[in-house]
Amino acid sequence: MKTLALNDFLQTAGKGPVILDTRATELFKAGFIPGSIHVPFGAKQFEEWVTAILEKSTPVLLVAEQDTAMGAATGLERLGYTVEGTLEGGFETYRNSGAPSDMIIDVETDELMMDIPFDEHLIVMDVRKPIEFAEGHLKDAVNLPLSELNDPLRIAAIEDKDNLYLHCGGGTRSVIAASVLKRQGLHNLRNVAGGWKKIKEEPRAEIVKEPGMLN
Repeated sequence: MKTLALNDFLQTAGKGPVILDTRATELFKAGFIPGSIHVPFGAKQFEEWVTAILEKSTPVLLVAEQDTAMGAATGLERLGYTVEGTLEGGFETYRNSGAPSDMIIDVETDELMMDIPFDEHLIVMDVRKPIEFAEGHLKDAVNLPLSELNDPLRIAAIEDKDNLYLHCGGGTRSVIAASVLKRQGLHNLRNVAGGWKKIKEEPRAEIVKEPGMLN
């Protein structure tokens, strides 16, 4: 696996490869190279999530924690991806350079419940699988699973005025989704901390089911 100094890494990124940040989700939310896609290497569903959002024809540049970089690169190559290199020193190298970072902003479930009645542009975007969505979701939520995040028609339906509140089951897939949407130029979004596990505990949550999807 080739290790790249920061300048070489960024120059290579400018030629087409996607930056895949495989650090822990909490670290990613706190700061990342703008345009990076996030999938945490430690997750059991790493392979499932990567293949849902990244075409195998797209070369990959890695930002990883030092002790997992080799494992992440090997795992990606086994899946059929081309890994062009990993950033020497990881994200710390980028941050220490003083270059601008991006981040994912969390909101708590009680904040979401307070905002829903008063924000006409608020859209709850549920990125769980359709079967999970059918078993119970917030009223008026939009289901956009990871596998559809790169569908131009689905993304074109999102308007500049929309305030997106993303959630999944526990809080990881929604950060993955947020990174994909940010890479596509959609920055007016928030991540609902704790995901569906927390939302369904909210007394004010209006939950509906889709029985037709469960048959």
